[in-house]
Amino acid sequence: MPRSRKRRPDSRRGDDSLDRLIAGWKRNEVKRGIEWTVQPISAPQAQKEYRCPGCGRAVEPGVAHVVVWRADGVLGDAADLAARRHWHTPCWRIA
Repeated sequence: MPRSRKRRPDSRRGDDSLDRLIAGWKRNEVKRGIEWTVQPISAPQAQKEYRCPGCGRAVEPGVAHVVVWRADGVLGDAADLAARRHWHTPCWRIA
């Protein structure tokens, strides 16, 4: 019986695959006078459980969501990144 040929990942593409680039586009948004950096996380990238600050429920592994942090923080980039939070996408939209 012949073996099925599984497609091997193209090592030349690495992390620059189109799916990863599309899923990881960052953008800046202004909400209530504060500028935020918003980065979408695709379902395959979501591998840990987080607590959504919008609804208080768990953001389960395998669920697409957004990571949000201040873009205009006065304490510097390192502090802003340390304070980033994982939100359900609909919770962030209505926040």
